Amino acid sequence: MATSLKIDDTLKGRVQHLASQRRRSSHWIMLEAIEQYVDREEARERFKQEALASWTAYQETGQHLTGHEVRTWLNTWGTDGERVVPECHK
Repeated sequence: MATSLKIDDTLKGRVQHLASQRRRSSHWIMLEAIEQYVDREEARERFKQEALASWTAYQETGQHLTGHEVRTWLNTWGTDGERVVPECHK
């Protein structure tokens, strides 16, 4: 699928300069930039939706973990005393 993209001369020059430094085509640089942007924004949206779902679940049930409980649990990761995730509570 071919798509046109109009960019100003300054940005075009920056892309061309970077492409030259990386020994890539301008086309490759632009595709890479678009892909990274879309990946980042999709991840941001997934995070937002997960946070909203968590907030809704908390409002409905009151179940939660404190920040201290989570930090204590995370600090055991990768150690001989690694713990399982603590149980949520009210």
